[in-house]
Amino acid sequence: QVQLGESGGGLVQAGGSLRLSCATSGRTFRWNVGAWFRQAPGKEREFVAAISASGSSTDYADSVKGRFAISRDSSKNIVFLQMNSLKPEDTALYYCAQGVMISIQRAPNQYQYWGQGTQVTVSS
Repeated sequence: QVQLGESGGGLVQAGGSLRLSCATSGRTFRWNVGAWFRQAPGKEREFVAAISASGSSTDYADSVKGRFAISRDSSKNIVFLQMNSLKPEDTALYYCAQGVMISIQRAPNQYQYWGQGTQVTVSS
């Protein structure tokens, strides 16, 4: 069983930065694709970024490309999301997820394991 826990959310002004962390427990971490999703009030959960099991491949939503960076430290079982140049429209509950898959997928139903979420609020 894999358990995930997010941290690093908070309140930041537009243009600022935050770094989210997703701590993982469980034996299968290094074989899992790691991803971040977000959900704003009244909206569906949307894909933000993902990283392959090896860390060699990444994928980003167009809305965050060039501003966000996903990485992983397999020795510590952590997946990070560095968020720069934050905008008010980035405000959401951010979830980390992991799934066993051949290649990175953007659909939430491809991920078997989810954290509880961490709130990110960007003020204008």
